[in-house]
Amino acid sequence: MEKDYKGLSGYLFVFIELLLLSFIVFGFMRGMVLPSVILTVLFFFIAPGFTVVDPNQSCVMVLFGAYKGTIKANGFYWVNPFFVRKKISLRARNFDSDPIKVNDKLGNPIMIGVVLVWKVENTYKAAFGVDEYEHFVVVQSEAALRKLAGMYPYDNFEDEEAELTLRESTEEVNERLEAEIRERLEIAGIYVIEARINYIAYAQEIAQAMLKRQQATAIVAARFKIVEGAVSMVEMALDELSKKEIVDFDEEKKATMVSNLMVVLCGDKDVSPIVNAGSLYQ
Repeated sequence: MEKDYKGLSGYLFVFIELLLLSFIVFGFMRGMVLPSVILTVLFFFIAPGFTVVDPNQSCVMVLFGAYKGTIKANGFYWVNPFFVRKKISLRARNFDSDPIKVNDKLGNPIMIGVVLVWKVENTYKAAFGVDEYEHFVVVQSEAALRKLAGMYPYDNFEDEEAELTLRESTEEVNERLEAEIRERLEIAGIYVIEARINYIAYAQEIAQAMLKRQQATAIVAARFKIVEGAVSMVEMALDELSKKEIVDFDEEKKATMVSNLMVVLCGDKDVSPIVNAGSLYQ
């Protein structure tokens, strides 16, 4: 488990190094060779122990294969010179993946990408839980994205409201993606701040066919609304004419009028009206 390590003040050891350097120079000038050599060895032993930890940075300490702790507080420190030190950033980072080709729930090839905001939370797991935690983030994020894409269809052509889709159910899908990535990256001590799908589209080989399908679906839906409105308008016209006794229609005349009105209201082109100058009963 991760544990804190308290380094000694680096400024104190800078002062000690200056004192040693003064004694070394003084000793050699006075001909005290042996004490000066010992102080010189001590001087060079202390020198490698200085380390600087910047804000939102950490330094993992390892001594002969044993984990000794992590310095997370920023500052200037002195530690055991035999420590192997590994710097790990604690800052939030972005991973903006290139779109990858996957198959959705229906087997359609799609292009999908993810943007991930993450940071290291546990330095012990990041340093020793996986080989390269940055590469681990990339691989596991794409694996989670592939798994998620296979769980939902890209779009819902059957108009079933209960079916979640990658294109329309944005919040639900993103929440599932974030949970999946968080679970995968926990082993590396990574905290997922946010995960969102940033690109989604059909693959190039079926994009044109799917566009035509979407257009056809939209046209059918529009026609349905047009016919529904036209029937209501024809019904209202016949009721008003009969109620006000403007014209008395038999069943044949009603059928003719309904047919003409439906053609006019449902047609996709402008009509050219023909004015009847005679009697409707002729």
